Formats: sequence, structure tokens, C-alpha cells
Amino acid sequence: MAPYTESGSSPEKDRKSIDGKLKSLIRQMIIPFSVILVLVIVLFVAFMLQYARVSSNITTASRFNHNFKDEVDLKMYTFVSGSSDELPYAEVGTARNLAETLQKATGNREAHRTIQSVLNLCDNLYDSIVQIRDAVGYDERIQQLESNIYVITELIEEYIYTYLYIEAGELAEVQQKINIVIIVELLAAGILMLLLIRRTARKTRSITASITAPIDALYDRVDEIGHGALQAKMPVKAEDEKLQSLSDGIEQMVEKLDTQMKLNNEEQLRVRKMELALIQAQINPHFLYNTLDAIVWLIETGKTEQAEKMIVSLSTYFRSFLSNGKEIITLAEEERHIRSYLEIQQVRYKDILTYEIDFDPEYSQCLIPKMTLQPLVENAIYHGIKLKRGGGSILISDECDGTWITLRVKDTGMGMPDETLAELRAGLENDETPGFGITAAYKRLKLLFGEKVTFDISSISGVGTEISIRIPWVTEIGEEK
Repeated sequence: MAPYTESGSSPEKDRKSIDGKLKSLIRQMIIPFSVILVLVIVLFVAFMLQYARVSSNITTASRFNHNFKDEVDLKMYTFVSGSSDELPYAEVGTARNLAETLQKATGNREAHRTIQSVLNLCDNLYDSIVQIRDAVGYDERIQQLESNIYVITELIEEYIYTYLYIEAGELAEVQQKINIVIIVELLAAGILMLLLIRRTARKTRSITASITAPIDALYDRVDEIGHGALQAKMPVKAEDEKLQSLSDGIEQMVEKLDTQMKLNNEEQLRVRKMELALIQAQINPHFLYNTLDAIVWLIETGKTEQAEKMIVSLSTYFRSFLSNGKEIITLAEEERHIRSYLEIQQVRYKDILTYEIDFDPEYSQCLIPKMTLQPLVENAIYHGIKLKRGGGSILISDECDGTWITLRVKDTGMGMPDETLAELRAGLENDETPGFGITAAYKRLKLLFGEKVTFDISSISGVGTEISIRIPWVTEIGEEK
């Protein structure tokens, strides 16, 4: 029996696997190229450092004042003639500092000697300036000016230009060496590439032959799954352990997917039942009978205008239930629904109920699930306003930052104790929670927007309750701003 590796597979099996064959093929390609690449990098870096140094020297030398001779000669002449007391110490100092910088960075011997000459000349020039300054008489000064100053400044310029010429020549030489190295490396890489391609082609045909059949079978199986065939089948047989594991995994995934889809269908059915229960709860005969009794009472007492308004509100209220069969409506449509509901309720509870709807028309096309806010308003009336002595008010508002829209239903009713509030918050995910309308609204928002929904309930006993809903601002399902 062949010895086993720590992973549990024998070396012979590893070599026969697709992974082992590919690794071997990769090693045969990488090692030669790595050697050439390292050599290329070393040579290239060396030449580039030399190129950068010479280029930097040329750039530095280019900062030499091309009017150096004219400026120094002119200042010295005006000093000798008595027109000015200024001497060109600054110009000579600048030139010498530049020469010192170049001397430290220059590696070429000839260029180094040239720049050393510039330093010597700058020292001589400085001494000549001092001699002229200390000389007595115009004739002596003019003689030293012509025999020393003019000659030295001209030599300094000539040596600087000679230095530039030498460095430019070295730069061209380095560039030529780089080009030669690149050509040689490209030729070597090309020859090696041809040899490797030939060998790789043979290896590739062998590897391809061992994996094509199972991959084709896997492709056909995935295509079947894509067309809805979610019944698990026998896995595809493959020599390679990983292809075999892939086939086994696909069949396991199909089985889990089929189970999950069934669960999702059950969840959808459960949510639909909850929506139906919510609608049925909202149009229960008790609400309808009370509304009709209120209309009859208004007519009998001669308040026909209020009765007519209440009938219109009732008609609008029930029409909004239908919404042309739509499950998702605009915020404007939801506003019409809750407004008609509140108009009806205000007739019944006119002494204890006031309300305000503060919606920005700019956000009226934002989409939400139908019957999102009305259950919250109803909850505020029956569990907040009615239970508080003296009644209270309800404020429904919205706020948008361009990406998220926040809807708020705030009442000044009885509020709730901390224990009840904690129980309601914890039970949002539980369909059996006492606050059915609130839970239904939360569930339907989660179904549409997923984890993007923020549903916050805050309440202070004896003060009031506020429910805040934060959802994405969308005008088309599937769109996010």
C-alpha cells in the first residue's frame, strides 16, 4: 500500500488528480520564467538606478545660470568703473554650491574631473574678485578684470557645458545598454515560451481529456436545474476527487434548494393569509355598522352635509382597499386611505380626537405596501386616544434625505408601560403578538424591503406613543436610490 500524506491521500493519487497535474504543469512553467524574471529585474533596476542618477545630474547642471558670465562680468565692470559698489559674491557662491552638489553625485571619472575644475575656477574667481576689491587705481583693476575675471567666467561656463555633454553621452550609453538587455531578454523569453508552449500543449490535452466528460455532464445537470429540475439524482462519476465532490455538492444543494423553495412558498402563503386577515379585520362589520349608524344619526338630526361627507369618506376608504388589485401603492394613495379613515373616526370621536397629516408632496410617489399606516393609526385611536381622559391628537408625518424615507405615527394617548413596550418590541417577529396590526405592517415591510427596514416603537405611559418606520425611498420595485 502506498504511503499516505497528512491529508489522507496518497502521493500517487495526488499526482493523478487534476489539481496535482495542474500544479506540476505550473511549476514547469514558473521556474524557468522566474529565473529569467529575476535576472531581468536585477539588470533593469541596476540600469535604471544608473539612468536616474545621470538624469538627475543633468537636471541639476541645467539649473546653472546661463547668464553667469554676463552677470558677473557686468557687476565687476560697474564696480571697477565706480558705478556700483556691489560685487558678484552671490553668483559665484551659487555656482560653487551647484558644482559641489554635482561632484557628490557624479560617478563618471571624466565628468568628475570636469566638475572639480569648475570648483577650482570658482575659488580662483572669488580670489580675483577680492584682489580687484583691494586693488588701488583704475588701471590696475581694469587689467585684473580683463586678464582674470573675463577669462575665468568664460572657463566656468565652458566646463559646465562640457560636463553636460559628458553626462548626456553617458545617459545615451545607459539607454543603449537598456535597449540591448531588453532585446536579449525578449529573445530568450520568446525561445523559452515556444519550448514551454509545445510541452504545455501536450500536457493540456492530457488533462483536458480527463476532465471534459465529467464537466460536460455537470454542465448538462446544471442546465436541467436551471430549467426547474430540482429533484436530486445520482451524482456524476468522475476520476478526480474534487469533481466528484462538486457533483455530490450540486445534488445536495438541489435537495436543499427544493426544500427551501417549499418553505418559501409556505411563508408566502402565511403572509398572504396574514394580509387577508388584516384586511378582514379592518373591514369588520362592527366598524361598518358603527359608521352606518353614525351616518343615519347625522341624517336624522338634519346634519346632511356631515352625513354626505362621511359617506364620501367611507366610499374613499373602501375604494382604497381595492387599489385596483395592487399590493404596492404610492404614499399618496396610502395618505388618501388614512385620511378617509380618520375623517370617519373623527365624526364618531369628534370630542376626543384631532389629527394632522403632514406629508411632503415631493415624496408622494414613494412606494409602500398597502395598509401600512392605517393599522398604526387605528392602534393609536383604540389603544391610546380612547383610553385617555380628555382625548388626544394624532400626527402622521414623513421625512426624506433623498435615499431613505421615514414615516411617523405619533399620538398623545395613554402610551404604555415599559413592560408592555418591551413585550411588543420583542414580539414583532411573532405572528401571535397582541398588536396584530403593528406586526402585520412590520411583516409586510420586511417582505418587500428585507433587512433595510427599521421599525421603532417608543412610548411613555400617560404621555403617548410614536412609531417610526424607515425604508428605502423607491418609486419602482427593485429600484434603490
